[in-house]
Amino acid sequence: MEKEPITIKGLEQLKKELIFLKEKKRPEIIAAIAEARSHGDLKENAEYHAAKEQQSHNEGRIEQ
Repeated sequence: MEKEPITIKGLEQLKKELIFLKEKKRPEIIAAIAEARSHGDLKENAEYHAAKEQQSHNEGRIEQ
């Protein structure tokens, strides 16, 4: 992946987004997964699959 230049303002926005994703969004997703698991069978649990997909997207964004 080729690196692109970034402004100081852009860097600050990315830092804020990273903090938000790690400290706010990640715990919310974990709670949603736990709630969905409590509903039973995971094979046909759309809420669980949606939460896992959201978790995957969130973790991917954090890795960027």
